[in-house]
Amino acid sequence: MGFFSTILEKLGIGNANAAPAPSATAPAPSASPAAATAIPVVDVVAQLEQKAAANAQKLNWRTSIVDLLKLLDIDSSLTARKELATELGCPADKMGDSAQMNIWLHKAVLARIAANGGNVPADLLD
Repeated sequence: MGFFSTILEKLGIGNANAAPAPSATAPAPSASPAAATAIPVVDVVAQLEQKAAANAQKLNWRTSIVDLLKLLDIDSSLTARKELATELGCPADKMGDSAQMNIWLHKAVLARIAANGGNVPADLLD
């Protein structure tokens, strides 16, 4: 299991603990497989805001990859972030500068969460 899979698991996305998608009428036999597979939407913002409110530290998951990982109780060390950045395909020129890598990584993680059924606000995906 990859590092990003752990993030999705902590958010309840794409695992057995996630709420099932609302059922709709069965797709017609000619429907494409992509159309037949609905991705349940997970309220990521509510989960993270709730975790932030309950945390003794003042963590800003909206702007910091370190804080986001801490809220999810995932290793936020530089080594762990480099591993995650490599897994997600961070450009080599950003890997040498931890600040640039962190900015790229934060946006990439939020975008991937959204692509996997998390409701991430558009202003955080820019």
